[in-house]
Amino acid sequence: MRRIPLLPTLVVLVAAAIMLRLGLWQLERLHQKEAMIAGYRAAQADRTLRPWPRGGAAPASYSRVALDCPAASATRAEAGRSGVGVAGWAHVASCPTPGGAPLRLVLGWSLRSEPVAWPGGPVRGTYVAREGGAVLFADPPLAGLQPSARPDPRDLPNNHLAYAVQWFAFAAVALVIYAIALRKRLRG
Repeated sequence: MRRIPLLPTLVVLVAAAIMLRLGLWQLERLHQKEAMIAGYRAAQADRTLRPWPRGGAAPASYSRVALDCPAASATRAEAGRSGVGVAGWAHVASCPTPGGAPLRLVLGWSLRSEPVAWPGGPVRGTYVAREGGAVLFADPPLAGLQPSARPDPRDLPNNHLAYAVQWFAFAAVALVIYAIALRKRLRG
């Protein structure tokens, strides 16, 4: 009778345990992301207009803010959608923030990509913190533009459940393949 190989068995069991832990971690991330999106939706539902900067701290994502942009950069057109979903051009300017990082300011939307003039001034809109920097979607639109599509926290990807299932499946497949190989070895 052949013995069960110790080192390969240990390696497969450790790998399967790591994959199971990664699956559990993805389930934790799922709940964190759901809570984050719920917080964003609550901020979006609160239509209170908050002045910014207030002590220099950035506002909560998806909240309504009012600020004064002392000097805006030249605008550029980026692919975007109107408030009713028509494809066209979002006109974006850059505005300095209290922390020094530039704020991307979506002035509005149009069918034309030609730059629009907007020197700066008071702005109201929806603030969204993003990895590449904060964005403010002007509402009402500025520089004679039409409304851009409003940001929606429901558009944020939340695929952690799929990742968890994937890790659990990897662990199961590794164990099944090893069990089949071990069975062949012990029979042979």
